[in-house]
Amino acid sequence: MKMPGAIWALGFVSLLMDVSSEMVHSLLPVFLVTAVGASALMVGVIEGLAEALALIVKVFSGALSDYWGKRKGLAVIGYGLGALSKPLFALAPGAGLVLAARLIDRTGKGIRGAPRDALIADIAPAEMRGAAFGLRQSLDSVGAFVGPLLAVGLMLLWANDFRAVFWVAVIPGLLAVIVLVLGVKEPEHPHTGRGVNPVRRENLRRLSRPYWTVVVLGACFSLARFSEAFLLLRAEQGGLALSWIPLVLVVMNVVYSVSAYPIGLLADRMSHTTLLALGLAVLLGADLVLATGNHWSVVMLGVALWGLHLGMTQGLLAAMVAHTAPADLRGTAFGAFNLVSGVALLVASVLAGLLWDHLGAAATFLAGAAFCTVTLLCLLWLKKIGDNPVS
Repeated sequence: MKMPGAIWALGFVSLLMDVSSEMVHSLLPVFLVTAVGASALMVGVIEGLAEALALIVKVFSGALSDYWGKRKGLAVIGYGLGALSKPLFALAPGAGLVLAARLIDRTGKGIRGAPRDALIADIAPAEMRGAAFGLRQSLDSVGAFVGPLLAVGLMLLWANDFRAVFWVAVIPGLLAVIVLVLGVKEPEHPHTGRGVNPVRRENLRRLSRPYWTVVVLGACFSLARFSEAFLLLRAEQGGLALSWIPLVLVVMNVVYSVSAYPIGLLADRMSHTTLLALGLAVLLGADLVLATGNHWSVVMLGVALWGLHLGMTQGLLAAMVAHTAPADLRGTAFGAFNLVSGVALLVASVLAGLLWDHLGAAATFLAGAAFCTVTLLCLLWLKKIGDNPVS
């Protein structure tokens, strides 16, 4: 069966926005520490608040898309905010405006995230959902390594001029909005019946126990995997030149991109719980490698494993949400999933920053390994007792 064209268009929208975002994100932690004088704790707080806000906002945008029975308009607003936030990074004189820009950018991500994921689930045939989410993740990850590559080239060309690179990042963000507006048509009847009020008790009760199991698993995964900003700081700590720091995200996202779509295809044919357990084992290995040293070769090996973990788990978790939620409550389901994951991510990033400042980088990654181990044991226990959210 052929993948619907709208899925490809949504994938390219994600690709373009990730080029824009990662040109900024791949330099931002080092920009904060070296140019603004922020601490690792401040980096953790900014990243944790920004990412948590994005995930929390998804609750409201997802519920609103269910109530309206429409997804695309909210996605356009969200991608538009992401594009319009980019000039603020170039203008920021200190950490305060950087935080404001990150919050605006991530608010846009929150507004678009759940409606976009629900739109993919609406468009893709049920037997292709794993592949559809995997395809979007793969194209998203292509943007996530093209963006840092552009950042490397421009930093070398312009003698480490962070702000000039941030200005260039505006262009692909605007192109993403144009592709979404022109290239994606919302299904005429994405749901059976009219839009529902998702906050009514009888509707919330339709979110089943398998769905809430997936929500808890998503939160555990967020606790085990803090912000990628600390991967960049680990490379900078090892003496990697500022111009080459974005290569960390290039390596991570190349592996992420190459693995996400094949894993999505595999997820349509085998146990999701088994795949998640394997993904956690890979993240555990990444944390242990990154804890052992900060030489560039060690860091890049850990980063590659980190990317493989993302490719094995992120699209899969999204497909599990789609499988376990009613069609007319998918926006709410993705929103609630991301709310819980957002709180967990905020906690994980702040703890990572505290450990980094007070006990060193190795302690941060060893703590991540400990969270991985606990989550993996819980997942294996669920598999043993047969509580598999999706067969």
